[in-house]
Amino acid sequence: MKKIISLIVLVVFISSCSEYQKALKTDDIAIKYEVSVKMYDKAKYEKAIRLFEQIAPSYKGKPQAEKLFYMYSQSYYKTKQYYLAGYQFESFASSYPKSEKQEEALFLGAQCFTKLSPVYSLDQTDTDKAVDKLQNFIDTYPNSAYLPEANALVKEMRYKLEKKAFENAKQYNTISDFKAAQIAFDNFISDFPGTSFKEDALYYKLDSAYKLAINSIPSKMEERLRNAKSAYASLNKFKADTKYKTQADDMLAKIDKDLQQFSK
Repeated sequence: MKKIISLIVLVVFISSCSEYQKALKTDDIAIKYEVSVKMYDKAKYEKAIRLFEQIAPSYKGKPQAEKLFYMYSQSYYKTKQYYLAGYQFESFASSYPKSEKQEEALFLGAQCFTKLSPVYSLDQTDTDKAVDKLQNFIDTYPNSAYLPEANALVKEMRYKLEKKAFENAKQYNTISDFKAAQIAFDNFISDFPGTSFKEDALYYKLDSAYKLAINSIPSKMEERLRNAKSAYASLNKFKADTKYKTQADDMLAKIDKDLQQFSK
């Protein structure tokens, strides 16, 4: 009995392969379409894609086109070819604005760019695109069932952008370019007013201002010490019990001590 079942499975497999190979070679687009749908339904997405690529241009404007281009988009998505999937989903949504699949296509098209978004230390072009496309989806479908996931993805992508910007600003402090560091942290706080890195940014701005001051020539030291004291006040105002309180208070004490020489 087991041998018979195995034989039947083998026959079906060979038949399926033969059908697919014939579909690849034929000039009959109807046959290609029929087999591509079969491949898609069997989750054989790579094979489906090869057939979709052959017939897609010929099916534009035809009754079957909407279904074909939806399956084409999904096939790229299922095989993790996110650049191509994103393009196809956006093209589908644009070509079929009244489709019942448009909402899903717009969401998945935006989601593709979150899949392409790299670690924060690398170029964030795809992350920016993901935020823009997700926000467009949220604005277009404010009551969508995908809304919770879309909002969560926007939050995740924005955190990555904030992390990137914060680390870029912090790098100036690390290489002792303290003047540039202060400007970078001011820009960071302005660009991301609600950032979770604000406490860190305010502290490293203080640290940069203090180190710039104590390494200054005498003619610039007083002004820079007062600037550092102002940076301390900003940190303390934002969070009086900051995790950096010990370091910040120590800097303030040294700033006040150094300022005494200018009050004589």
